[in-house]
Amino acid sequence: MKPTLVILAAGMGSRYGGLKQVDPVGPSGETIMDYSIYDAERAGFDRVVFVIRRDFESVFKELIGSKYKNLVEVDYAYQEMGDLPIGYSVPQDRTKPWGTAHAIYAARHSVKTPFAAINADDFYGQDAFQQLGAFLSQEPVSQPPLRFGMVGYLLEQTLSENGSVARGVCSVDTEGCLTGVREMTRLVQIEDRIENREDPEAPLLLTGQERVSMNMWGFRPELFSLLKDRFPAWLEKNVCDVKAEWYIPFVVDELIKEGQATVTVLPTASRWFGITYREDKPKVVEAISKLVEAGVYPERLLG
Repeated sequence: MKPTLVILAAGMGSRYGGLKQVDPVGPSGETIMDYSIYDAERAGFDRVVFVIRRDFESVFKELIGSKYKNLVEVDYAYQEMGDLPIGYSVPQDRTKPWGTAHAIYAARHSVKTPFAAINADDFYGQDAFQQLGAFLSQEPVSQPPLRFGMVGYLLEQTLSENGSVARGVCSVDTEGCLTGVREMTRLVQIEDRIENREDPEAPLLLTGQERVSMNMWGFRPELFSLLKDRFPAWLEKNVCDVKAEWYIPFVVDELIKEGQATVTVLPTASRWFGITYREDKPKVVEAISKLVEAGVYPERLLG
């Protein structure tokens, strides 16, 4: 059974501005998603599910989804604010989506196989998809805990020159399994130092060799029922906080601590690229151009 690629594409880039999912970065107008889907197809994925919002459904299908009909099977799922358990409603002043865990939950009717979940606006690299594809193609274990996977990047390869970034810094045991994820929301690189400046008076110094989560996960379909069971409890605590988001690393952390899942960290040699700020785009374009020149990707990706 070949795995499915779930692409979380429902967000507008608040810091970047605009619909960066359709912004060209390749030499022939390719988007970051084009490279992800190209790499995924080569790694054994045969189906893509885009998680999007209905308000840009038509432009997304026209500019993005239509390009892949001859490469992989394409389907859509919709992250909607009103997709809540019975008895809950959207607060009147809430405008933010419910977060990445909710976005993955939105795909529950469209995904029946092992699947990878990734961000639409992150460039993950060929090696990362190869590793995750191989992991998801393994026979599932019949006894709990569930076996999930996560691609782990070196922190120093995921930073922006144009401002602070948020990263999930991972703790890994001697067997290569994730034991915890600590969200650090103000990571900056200053010359040869990397600091987390959540507390400006006492910044935390990091080496850059820490493994971080860039939201490249490998899951089994059983995750959806676990999300369904946990969503009401999260809402009970957070529904009145209009900025609160239900993040998938938080759910994974809970499952690990409860013994319901293990997460194998798949260290990758791939370098991550992303457009957090508009000023990041030229660096991404340059990096992809170098990969094309080195023969990693063809100059025209999809035709």
